[in-house]
Amino acid sequence: MLPCLSGLAQDGFDDEYSSEMTYGINFNTNAGLIGGFSIKYSRLYRSRLFYTIGLEATNVKHDKELRVVNRSTEGRFILGKENYLFPVRPQFGFEYILFRKAPDQGIQINSVFAAGPSIGIEKPYFILYNYPGEVERLEPYDPAVHTDLNSILGSGGYTSGFDKASFIPGGHVKAGLSFEYGKINEEVVGMEVGFVYEAYSRDIEILSNELDFNRKQFTSAYITLYVGRKR
Repeated sequence: MLPCLSGLAQDGFDDEYSSEMTYGINFNTNAGLIGGFSIKYSRLYRSRLFYTIGLEATNVKHDKELRVVNRSTEGRFILGKENYLFPVRPQFGFEYILFRKAPDQGIQINSVFAAGPSIGIEKPYFILYNYPGEVERLEPYDPAVHTDLNSILGSGGYTSGFDKASFIPGGHVKAGLSFEYGKINEEVVGMEVGFVYEAYSRDIEILSNELDFNRKQFTSAYITLYVGRKR
């Protein structure tokens, strides 16, 4: 999600600015080590209040995914996984400065609110499967067909199958707080924390229905670390 700190024309301070551009790395409870990336532009609307335009791209995993290792090949795959979900989120919102920092020290705290459409990219999860008497095949994982786990040699990775991806419309809303650090007037270094609610027009099948139910609504907590510039 894109995260960032609101710029601010600071009354009574020398480091006045009216716009800000930030770039962030997202960590959230629906993803692995790195959840995604974001970019956000903030523009002064009136004292303490900024409007924001942003774009966020993340990865959503099912909370019951189980990674399995093929002992013969050491290849890894996720049991029953049928699709990846990559949300792309254009965002429009506001940031309000709750606590200002001094020009060259301290922390500025902003409240953050944004909402917008969600484009869910549902991409098939590919595996490398060894059929009896045949060469290995890279194909979408179907637990009803690929029943011999010893014949699953590993996953096909993130890049396989984008030509077979589906695009699912939806929407999202997020709310949080951002914390800006640093002593250099033009530079932005900070962190945003909050929650996201997202819903799609249909259920998204991440894991096979034989293993667990799937859903079209998702919630997550997130932390975004960002850098940028203000003018």
